[in-house]
This record gives sequence, C-alpha cells and structure tokens, in this order.
Amino acid sequence: MGKELTAKGKATRRRIVEGAAEVLREQGVGSVTLEDVMARTGTSKSQLFHYFPDGKDELLLAVARFEAEQVLEDQQPYLGRLDSWEDWRRWRDVVITRYEAQGDTCPLGSLFLQVGRSTPGARAIVVELMRQWQESLAAGIRAVRASGGPGTDVDIVDVDARAAALLAAIQGGVSILLSTGRSDHLRAALDQGIADLHRDLEPAGAATPR
Repeated sequence: MGKELTAKGKATRRRIVEGAAEVLREQGVGSVTLEDVMARTGTSKSQLFHYFPDGKDELLLAVARFEAEQVLEDQQPYLGRLDSWEDWRRWRDVVITRYEAQGDTCPLGSLFLQVGRSTPGARAIVVELMRQWQESLAAGIRAVRASGGPGTDVDIVDVDARAAALLAAIQGGVSILLSTGRSDHLRAALDQGIADLHRDLEPAGAATPR
C-alpha cells in the first residue's frame, strides 16, 4: 500500500490476514473466496479492497507472509536462545511437534502453489524466511561453540555451512513428512545434525544430548 496505515488500520489489516489464514487452513486455498474471508472477519468488500487493492492475490501473499512468520514464531523461545544443548533438545522437540501436528498439509506451500512460488513477492517471502531461520541456527551454533570448555576443537566447525546444512536437512525431512505423513526422517535429520554439532563442539568424553 502506498499510504502509511494508522495503528488502527494496521490492527484491522492484521485481523483480516489472521482471519483469512484461519479460513484457508480450514477450507484449502483453492476453494476460499473473498466472501468467505469477509464473513469470517466481519469486513465489507470496500474495506477489504482498501487494505488489499489488488484483491485475492495480494491477500494471499499477505497470508503467506503471516504463515512464514508463524513458522519461526512456533519455534520460540528456543530458536532464539540455543545457548545450551538442553535448549537445542527442546528446540528439536518443538520443531517435530509442530510438523507432526501439521501432518501432510502445508498452508505455506499451498499458498505458494496458488500465487506462484516464482513470483517476486512469493520468492522474497521464502528467501527471508530461510535467511532468518538459518541466521538463528548459526547464532545458536556460535553460542554453544563459545561456551565450549578446554579440549574443544572449535575451529573445525564452519558455522554458516553447518546452519545451512541443518536447515536443508529439516526441509528434506519435512518434505518427506508431507509426502508420507511420517516424521521418522525429520527426527533422524534433527538428531543427526545436533549429534554432529555436539561431537565437534564439546570436549572429548562429553555425553551426547538425547
């Protein structure tokens, strides 16, 4: 939108996006109409187009951005404070719980299929999501590396590469879960990635987190 929204306007727009997200999760992207969103959020057509002048596609992109934010929000507070192996274990549990609850449907993926993953707006949302996620993982790796005691060979760990590999492993596990409904591969990817980090960042003889 060209004009800056007031605090009330931002709250209204947010309410519309959150309501639309609920409807899309319940009914699926392909079958939802603007009328469905208007009914759920108690907004008129003129009000809806005031906040989303380009109509449904613009609204879907806004919902996709909201869903991307939720991916990271659902991993908190642990994703933002991976300072100990216990925090890594708790983060791992939160990630698995989130995707098991989601099952074989992916609201974010469905939205991108509808608006076109390669469109500039959709691609920017994916890029930003992955950037923030990877940076949070890298910050966590640096935190546990900094806390390593004597005997820790910290120089062998390329933090950014490890964070990228862990994120790629998670995405692979999630893709298999979406195809099969099973979380085994996601669990294995997280467990192996964390175990490898622990092996390389902890002094010899330290117990591997479970």
